[in-house]
Amino acid sequence: EFSSVFDMNSWYSCVYVTLITGPYMTHLQTPTIKIAPSLLSADFARLGDEVQQLTHAGADLIHIDVMDGHYVPNITIGPAIVKALRPLTPVPFDVHLMVALADAHVEAFIEAGANIISVHPETTPHLQRTLARIRALGAKASVALSPSTSPDALKWVLDDIDMILIMTVNPGFSGQPFLYAQVEKIKQIKKMIQGRAIDIEVDGGMNHETAALVKQAGADILVAGYWVFHTSDYTHNIAELRRS
Repeated sequence: EFSSVFDMNSWYSCVYVTLITGPYMTHLQTPTIKIAPSLLSADFARLGDEVQQLTHAGADLIHIDVMDGHYVPNITIGPAIVKALRPLTPVPFDVHLMVALADAHVEAFIEAGANIISVHPETTPHLQRTLARIRALGAKASVALSPSTSPDALKWVLDDIDMILIMTVNPGFSGQPFLYAQVEKIKQIKKMIQGRAIDIEVDGGMNHETAALVKQAGADILVAGYWVFHTSDYTHNIAELRRS
């Protein structure tokens, strides 16, 4: 009976609100920001343990930065490591390809277990074709924009993407300072997507202040490296950033 859970006045209020708002109820609630810890800041000597710890700590995605030493001046990990980590967690793998020739690596990372693949427009001659291929292979397609890349790069592929990754630092290294000019880019892109089911992910320089700024600008997902890994209490760090 309803009275065993709450009084009848409360029940009538719930019914009244539901009848009035109907399908619009979700728009009145503040959506929870998603947190994607970046393995770039993890302990590479114990990546498997780190992935499992992030899973128990409540990570929504695990962000994997792939660098080839050409597109960015750093080298990180390849599909073999992604494949080795995949059985250790049900959390989606969010793979960011910072490589000179994205098309050459898409299939290998999806076969290894990537759920989302982000590519930079500068790394493929035919961006729409690359995005379509990512989707055809069973992953979500995302476009990554470096700080100097214009939102215009998205104009003709908005119907081909599931996510947009906006870099608020220059790609290549963790621990860089947040570039505040990118907040306006986030706002512009939020307007561009015009209600499409596209997530906006923001990567770089996350802390209490910057997390709040990018959330207000339209971000749905925050990539965080140092903030998550700076202490051993990943559960607390993820929760604190989400509350920001």
